[in-house]
Amino acid sequence: MTTELAPQYDPKAVESRIYAQWLEARAFHGVPDNRPPERRFSIVIPPPNVTGALHLGHAINGTIQDVLIRYHRMKGDNTLWMPGTDHAGIATQAVVEKRIFEEEKKSRHDLGKEGLVQRIWQWKDEYQTRIISQLKLIGSSCDWDRTRFTLDDQCAKAVREAFFKLFKDGLIFRGLRLVNWDTQLQTAVADDEIYYETVQGQLTSIRYPVVDRRDGDPEFLIVATTRPETMLGDTAVAVHPDDPRYKHLIGRKVILPLVGREIPIIADGLLVDPKFGTGVVKVTPAHDPNDYATGQRHQLPQINLLTADGKVNGNGKGTFGGKEYDYTGLKFATVARQKVLEDLESLDLIAEKKPHEHEVGHSDRSKTPIEPYLSEQWFVKMGDVEGGITLADGSKASGLAQAAIDAVKDGRVKIAPERYAKGYIDWLSQKRDWCISRQLWWGHQIPVWRVRVNSGGDIQRAAAALDKLLQSQYFGVRPQGFQIFDSPSNYVLGLDPEANIALGTIAQMSRAPGIPTEWAMEFPDLAVMGLRLDRDPDVLDTWFSSALWPLSTMGWPAKGTSDQAQDQLLPYFYPTSVLSTAREILSLWVARMVMFGLYLHGEVPFKQVYIHAVIQDGQGRPMKKSLGNGVDPVDIVDSHGADALRYTLASMITDTQDIRLPVVKDKTTGRNTSPRFDVGRNFANKIWNASRFILSHTVDVAVPTTEEIISLIQNVDIADRWILARLNYTVGLVDESINHFRFAPLAAALYEFLWNDLCDWYLEIAKNRLRQKDRTVQSILLYCLDKSLRLLHPLMPFISEAIWEKLPQRTGPVITAPFPQVIPQLASPQAEWKIALAQEITRKIRDIRNQYNVDSKKILDVTLQPEDAGWVGADSTPAQAVLAECQGIIGSLSGSVLTIAVAAPKPADAAVAIVSNVQIFVAGVIDREVEMQRLAKRRAELERFIVGNRAKLANEAFVSKAPAKVVEGLKAQLAQQESELAAIAGGGGP
Repeated sequence: MTTELAPQYDPKAVESRIYAQWLEARAFHGVPDNRPPERRFSIVIPPPNVTGALHLGHAINGTIQDVLIRYHRMKGDNTLWMPGTDHAGIATQAVVEKRIFEEEKKSRHDLGKEGLVQRIWQWKDEYQTRIISQLKLIGSSCDWDRTRFTLDDQCAKAVREAFFKLFKDGLIFRGLRLVNWDTQLQTAVADDEIYYETVQGQLTSIRYPVVDRRDGDPEFLIVATTRPETMLGDTAVAVHPDDPRYKHLIGRKVILPLVGREIPIIADGLLVDPKFGTGVVKVTPAHDPNDYATGQRHQLPQINLLTADGKVNGNGKGTFGGKEYDYTGLKFATVARQKVLEDLESLDLIAEKKPHEHEVGHSDRSKTPIEPYLSEQWFVKMGDVEGGITLADGSKASGLAQAAIDAVKDGRVKIAPERYAKGYIDWLSQKRDWCISRQLWWGHQIPVWRVRVNSGGDIQRAAAALDKLLQSQYFGVRPQGFQIFDSPSNYVLGLDPEANIALGTIAQMSRAPGIPTEWAMEFPDLAVMGLRLDRDPDVLDTWFSSALWPLSTMGWPAKGTSDQAQDQLLPYFYPTSVLSTAREILSLWVARMVMFGLYLHGEVPFKQVYIHAVIQDGQGRPMKKSLGNGVDPVDIVDSHGADALRYTLASMITDTQDIRLPVVKDKTTGRNTSPRFDVGRNFANKIWNASRFILSHTVDVAVPTTEEIISLIQNVDIADRWILARLNYTVGLVDESINHFRFAPLAAALYEFLWNDLCDWYLEIAKNRLRQKDRTVQSILLYCLDKSLRLLHPLMPFISEAIWEKLPQRTGPVITAPFPQVIPQLASPQAEWKIALAQEITRKIRDIRNQYNVDSKKILDVTLQPEDAGWVGADSTPAQAVLAECQGIIGSLSGSVLTIAVAAPKPADAAVAIVSNVQIFVAGVIDREVEMQRLAKRRAELERFIVGNRAKLANEAFVSKAPAKVVEGLKAQLAQQESELAAIAGGGGP
């Protein structure tokens, strides 16, 4: 194979070929072996929703995870990055329904359940393929052989098992609760799936007539509301118990306008603020969370006014003042509201109307307003349980939420940055029961069947007969495949697919045409009792199956995804090493994974959680399709290359703030892009060009081993020692950055070494020696290139692999090459500070050349003079010796002939600069009169600065209160100013 690289780096010519090679070599595949636990590293991908294509947020997290997995793979760890996608129940059903309606004008009811679910599976197949393709495009080294989907058979088995255990232990229950209801999708949604918008509404004050007025009683109690339509379901009005205006009315009643129902006046200090408004609050327990809680405290009736599709039900009517009012069938929040207002107006029961801005919750999926809705749902009990709960390892916890709290508090799960741990703990500490049922068709159908019998029938006998029928020759369901619970509601839980199929068959036959004769003869109680089976139609909240992701993907409740040794993942790779995710799902997902991991398997699902930054546009806005400010990562891969995308994103990831990415429209393609990605592309080009230069000058030279480099170190010049020391330092910095999730410092460390140290300095220094085919410099350059490509690989895998292919005598791909280690023998603080001094002197000379417009080809006459003849360097080397050692480097890089003198007069036409304690005289470059004017101006500036800084340092109050770093910095600044002033004065300036 030729060692020559193409003249320019073309990502399109490299990336697909390189990725195919990795796949062919199965470089991403993780198989359990005999490596100890500390040499194992595993990640489960936060499964992208199959709602659509990936965005830059996915690209950020994909880059982070890939950096970690590639680094640990090269470190010799047995690695597994488990990929997969999420069925995203409500989100996917919503987007598919919307698409079908837009294209075909059909609703889900037109298609039917089977038809809609089939269309969603087609959507899933298309977008899962697209998502995996996108992840591959950005270089993600997932174990694609193990790709999972939250609705696949393996995950479904885990869902049924988890539901069964929670139900059996009394931690899943069915109850009538107030939930957030999406009237468009007709399903419950979680608190965390709601966003709020400020809307311009109206605050209406309504008169409620007081019943049986007495002397001094007001004729009306006046309540204010932004939702007058909900008054139809009022079951009380509340006042503060200590409010003297209404204290005498507590226990009395008012008449509910339009409905005519008498409702009590109750005292509630939690709900009512006597200083706000009139001090009277209407209570509608079935349509407001605070009112619901009030209703629970006072045992008030709950009157639901809403149908599932957001209309007024039969409770929305009544008789008032001898007239009937009926709002049944009207759209609750719009038409019914307007009609209620009109009717109240006609009765002169509106005391006041005024504009009012308020926050209204909207469903994140349908983008429609949320309605509080009284509904029977399934819940997971999150709070403490009397007697506690037993976790899978036998330990006890007071409840599920507390178990997850304790795992973070005692350090079993560490969250970085640490500030996010508080939000995690605060959310769990509320211990609100988790509504897990959704009224959808796409998802894991709840595996519960309700057993019913004829009036007077013995349900226990019917259930016993059903148990025998399921295990009989007709179905052959294994006893472990189902369980019948006779309390509290005679439920059957199907644990196996076969059991649920059998139950479905029995359910269908129990309705029509009825129990077959042969069944009735063998199991007479089935027919006598009139057995009926009905499966719960709801599906589970998406987050239920997602909470099982680290377990289900590795085979739980079994030990692996198959009986083969290579698939026994759970005992080997669980708990996983780290989870990288976004903060908005810290409670929705992370907390619940911890909870289920402990309860079902006795171990936390991951040891560390890294919360990455969120990407925004340049104005700090979220990237949304509606704003037109989103950037498709595939577009950036196409225009700049995957490595440029990865490098740029990593360079912006900090612990302290979110990422702001300026978005512009590409004039050629019309697609959104950002000039920030040019930085990554330029860096890739720099690496390519430098590598091409090195390889072209090291033909037939072998890459030296570390041992060979160590043996060379004593006999090389200072520049060689310096570049090896810088490489060694960079290895340590890269290690530290990756291990502490510091991705911006990681990118900066690679850039600093490759662009600045290697390309800008060492290659320039080494060029003359390369022309002479100096074997030492050739070996050092190849060694640096070899180690640099290894360091670079986790972040920029494609270009590092493409260049690695051209290294002489390489063995295997860089993806599996050992990661560099810090070599103590290569450290050289002396060489680092000496070259740092030489660099500063070189920069000053270059600055003078540019300042005075000196031709770049002109050789400058430069004198270097230590300010103090006794000055020594950091390693006690005399000043002249330090400068002499670096003389050739400074001269060649600055285009100068250098003279080093302890005491030399300043040439009359010389420009002056100072670096540390070294004065620099560049002769023959200035007009003396102009220079005298410049120096006079600078001298005046310095004198003014010095006076000010001395005054500050003489101020005891300032010195005692200012941070020590500030004081020390001021002292250093003053010393530099005094040194420069002395140089101007001593050099013949004004």
